[in-house]
Amino acid sequence: MMLTDMPRYVLDDAKKAADPYPAYQQLREYGPMCRGGPGQWVFPRHAEVSALLRDRRLGREYPERYQALSIGEGPANDYLQRIVINRDDEAHARLRRLLIKSLNPAMVRSLAGPIGASVDRILDPLAQRDEWDLVADLAVPVPMTVMSELLDIPAADRDMIARWSTSLAQAFAVFIPDDKRHEAHEAVAQLRAYFVDLLRERRRRPGGDLLSRMLTAVRDGTEPLTDEEIVDNALFVYYAGFETTTNMIATGGNLLVTRPDIQRQLRADPGVMGTAVDEFMRYDAPIHTTSRLVLEPIEIAGHTLRRGRVVVLLLASANRDASAFADPDRVDLTRSPNPHVSFGGGVHHCLGAALARIEGTVVFERLMARFSRVESAGPARWNPSGGGFRFPYWAFEKIPVTARPT
Repeated sequence: MMLTDMPRYVLDDAKKAADPYPAYQQLREYGPMCRGGPGQWVFPRHAEVSALLRDRRLGREYPERYQALSIGEGPANDYLQRIVINRDDEAHARLRRLLIKSLNPAMVRSLAGPIGASVDRILDPLAQRDEWDLVADLAVPVPMTVMSELLDIPAADRDMIARWSTSLAQAFAVFIPDDKRHEAHEAVAQLRAYFVDLLRERRRRPGGDLLSRMLTAVRDGTEPLTDEEIVDNALFVYYAGFETTTNMIATGGNLLVTRPDIQRQLRADPGVMGTAVDEFMRYDAPIHTTSRLVLEPIEIAGHTLRRGRVVVLLLASANRDASAFADPDRVDLTRSPNPHVSFGGGVHHCLGAALARIEGTVVFERLMARFSRVESAGPARWNPSGGGFRFPYWAFEKIPVTARPT
């Protein structure tokens, strides 16, 4: 295919953005790659997406001028330069080692019980209501509570931190309107000030929280980090665990309320919940795109990607590729293997994947156990500031439901 014949990936149309999967299918049918914005190449198929996620000739450490083009100068720009997801090579490895030590698998597994207790407390009042919102009343408070307890954020401050984190999401957009830039910078400034105070308190009185464990790893001399790096990466862990898990619970929950057959299968065989959560993430990924910077020339799909170009990987499209998944537009709760790319791959594979799986499993287990039926109470409302090319997250704003307690 000649470069001039390639389609261009644009999802500005609201209808396509609300349901981008037909557009993704068309891109896959055209070929393994297409054009994006200036200097961008877009990959919609599983084979190329999976390979490029693991290719060390691609990086996430963009020159500062790239971030400035979208977010402008200010605290949010500095923040994006310091967090683990946007660092490469030894800087990335150093931050990742610290976070893995602080968020190790054994500790994550131990959270299943406390997460279950938190979910029960959230569901208790919902059982007394005729109608509620699966997003605002469940998908938001569960990860907010989990991440707040992980960092031991006082209960009185949690709503405030969650609001600032929602504004922080603007910093991760590919394009940010001028009126939103100030909001993102202000959110970073407020969150940093709060976490600096929290760090000071943990130095005086350390505990078992994530911030205290990060300080311990730094104090033992194995992972030298500045206070700024600790603060920004603790802030990123909170944000990533809050924002993406909210979207995962919302997209999975939307499947449950619109597909009674899925509920029946989960109730008949609760043992499939673990594979079901991965299938929910494959079928409707909470993050639709990720990007990489070409560090060295790469030959792929008959074309050369030159140094300095941006590669956009369509994770959600790759998850529906028939060459990797049998009957990809069908929800198969027992799908195995399930090589979805919703958690990314390679050295930048999601640090919180295990925690997200546990949260999703516990939430949907408790939801099925507490209610004999969960049904739609009206059309779900998609958040137009999420999803698509301009913003990587896939977000529901409202999912009204009715639920009958068991």
